Amino acid sequence: MACYNFAVGYRRPTGDCLACHRRVPLRDGYCRLCWCQARLDRAADAESARDRTVLAPYVAEVRYHQLFLADLYRPHAPPPTTPRQRGAKGRRPQQAPPVASRPSPDSAQLMLLTDLPRTYRRGNVDLRSTAPPDNPWLAWALHLAWTTAEAHGFAPNVRYALNRNLIMLLATHADGDLVRVSQFHQFCRNGGGALVHVIDILSAMEILVDDRPAVFDIWLGTKLDGLAPAIAHQAERWVRTLHDGGPRWHRREPASAMAYFNGTRPALQIWSASHDHLREITRDEVITYLAGLHGEPRMLALTGLRSLFGWAKRNSVIFQNPCTRIWHAPRVRRIWQPLSDNDIAAALRAADTPPARVSVALAAIYAARPGQIRALLLDDVDLGNRRITLAGRDLPIDEITATVLREWLDHRHSRWPRTANPHLLISKETALRTGPVSAGFIPNLRRLATTLEQLRIDRKLEEAISCGADPLHLSVMFGISATNAIRWATNARQLQAFSAPHNPTHSD
Repeated sequence: MACYNFAVGYRRPTGDCLACHRRVPLRDGYCRLCWCQARLDRAADAESARDRTVLAPYVAEVRYHQLFLADLYRPHAPPPTTPRQRGAKGRRPQQAPPVASRPSPDSAQLMLLTDLPRTYRRGNVDLRSTAPPDNPWLAWALHLAWTTAEAHGFAPNVRYALNRNLIMLLATHADGDLVRVSQFHQFCRNGGGALVHVIDILSAMEILVDDRPAVFDIWLGTKLDGLAPAIAHQAERWVRTLHDGGPRWHRREPASAMAYFNGTRPALQIWSASHDHLREITRDEVITYLAGLHGEPRMLALTGLRSLFGWAKRNSVIFQNPCTRIWHAPRVRRIWQPLSDNDIAAALRAADTPPARVSVALAAIYAARPGQIRALLLDDVDLGNRRITLAGRDLPIDEITATVLREWLDHRHSRWPRTANPHLLISKETALRTGPVSAGFIPNLRRLATTLEQLRIDRKLEEAISCGADPLHLSVMFGISATNAIRWATNARQLQAFSAPHNPTHSD
């Protein structure tokens, strides 16, 4: 599997290549191998440099392929023909654009035809030497882009991509016109053109229409595939009621709605093979399906089926609820086991980057959850006084944590010296914004027997055993509720009971 930085540049729509007829990602109707082969054919066939500028006739005639190494087939730029001017280091810096604001709607001509599809073409405009097109809306956008880049410390390549896309979108913009994301989303994304920042600027100007399909809708469409039509229709209505809310239904979080449907989908797939509607499903079939599940999967499936059939009964979709008087099995909580020294050592060796070492230290020493680590701010860390504020608790910083925090802060300052993000952990994406890193940024120590969650559990078990399974001490130490503290204390007592040697029975 290719890494993200490599694969994102080749994320194109999939289809049948017009030359080799393979079903692969395409650019302008042809695959990447055909474009590479056409470039070689053109170089061998063209007699002059002027003939080498036309590539389309050659790609249509490709019938075979050479072997190309990724990112090594592009020609290198020719060496400079003029000597560099001495006395100034690097290129001339870009000057700040003139201050601009929303154009006045006076004497503006109304749009006769609206919602027409737009075709955009990328152009190379260097604002250091060339003036942008004369358009008041573009001048306002470039001013907003400049202030945003200065506030967040954008790199020169991000500034260039942002200005280039704004010029492409707003060079001919008129009052009353709207820019639709669907018409430039793929174009900017394939070109690596600061899509998120373009959307932010256009949203601030209130001329953007985000008509992209919602991620939840795309996910739901894939999950409904394979179900009977009537069952899929009713299941979609139920999931959308959970997601959007409705009469006498509170809106659930998207993750909760997705979890409910994921728990019921296997049962709906089985029943779709022999039933056409939800009202045909009987109580015995529900009991038979649940009999094959145990533990958390059974609890999740029964909870989802109760919600589905309860909704169907209230909306007169079914006559009788088949989940009535089907109860959850008694929940048996697992007994958490402490980690071995080898597992902890393997986790420490796997943390080979500064952010990974910070995450492992906070999880193993302070029992911090990944969400709490992501939410940490720079103001929460006081290395001078050796204090850290974690989830609202003011805690002392030990020597190990102070070392990894100091290492990360040095790396953070050298890598992103001008970032305005207030969070402790940042990435190359969030360094240009103000939000926390994503859940995937926190290392989960793949291919190891130890994860951050297990390190957090091991830390609480160690504290529970060392304090004599005192719930009050655990509640104060980790800031957890009384119920949660009692659970950890009970777990510690069970571990102590299992590890204690049994006294042999003496007989007289």
